[in-house]
Amino acid sequence: MQSKILIEIPLALYYLFYFSLVAVYIIFMPKLLLDFNYNNVEVGIIYASAPFMRFIIPFVFRRFITLDHKIFVISLFLSLLSTIIFLGTIDNFWLYLLANLLFGASMGISLPYVETISLHTLSKSRYGKIRLYGSIGFMLTALWLGQVLTSAYEALYYLISFTLLTAIFGTMIIYYDQDTKMETTDHQEPFSIIKYPWFWISIFFMQVSFGGFYNFFTIYETSHGISLEMTSWMWSFGVVCEIIMLYFQGSLLQRNLLTIIQFAIIMTVIRWLILYLYPNSITMIFISQSLHAITFALYHTASISYVFSLYTQKKLAQQFFLGIAFGLGGSVGALLAGKIYGESMFLIEALIAILSLIAISRHSSKQI
Repeated sequence: MQSKILIEIPLALYYLFYFSLVAVYIIFMPKLLLDFNYNNVEVGIIYASAPFMRFIIPFVFRRFITLDHKIFVISLFLSLLSTIIFLGTIDNFWLYLLANLLFGASMGISLPYVETISLHTLSKSRYGKIRLYGSIGFMLTALWLGQVLTSAYEALYYLISFTLLTAIFGTMIIYYDQDTKMETTDHQEPFSIIKYPWFWISIFFMQVSFGGFYNFFTIYETSHGISLEMTSWMWSFGVVCEIIMLYFQGSLLQRNLLTIIQFAIIMTVIRWLILYLYPNSITMIFISQSLHAITFALYHTASISYVFSLYTQKKLAQQFFLGIAFGLGGSVGALLAGKIYGESMFLIEALIAILSLIAISRHSSKQI
């Protein structure tokens, strides 16, 4: 019991700094790449590379590597190394692309491992209260850098610092993770995504629909006359709503997880339609951002909890969830967003979210 209480501190701090570095990478770097004469397609390719590696990594681990403490520490070191390499390569598209591939591979190992430890160690309600520290880190970083950031190199210094702190507290997690049962559950039965095809198709399309938001929201809003500072407040408001949901979602997660997932996807469709219809309305954009509580926080927790209940190979299941959703879905979403960026981008994203809803409905009907 004492070890479970002690592990909550490094878990919370890992989430805090992990999602702080994600904030730098997602919110500010895409727009700053334009200062290095990257075009929209090149930005899409760069931001497809890291998610693509997250998709490839689970297949490598399924056949050749066992995800353990040692591999986890190596992934933390490679994450830090890749961000340092960013400094010397950002002005060269191809070298920067290679560095992003390394970054994506290492990040594709780190987070799934920590998520499995959290789900195994914490209750559903407690998980949300620890995971919300990640949202706090994301929000504070968005607010701070929205006011002080002046160059891509300055953003990279923040990125390196947050990655270093993530590595430190990630290593501390291992010290307190003494539960040997979790090391053996990954070998009870063969892992198969074919067993639940419609579920995996749904999470893929859901994340594809986020491609325009994650990679072009800042560019999209500033092009419609919204200031960078106001856009950072919009990001932060969405995260505040996310934090509130993470704190209070425990009772909701006691209900049917598939119903929650379906509801969250419906809200995602509405969210993208609002951004399509009212791109320069600050009020409507804040309303759409409030839906982040459902479309990300509640959806994410319900989904990883559902995956955790489906498979005995817990760590591998989380790797595949993040690999297919944020990896393949994120990669395709980033590439697609680079191609379709324009006035109709979020209308297309809404249609993609509808495909996700159709797929999860098919999965749900087969589970009855």
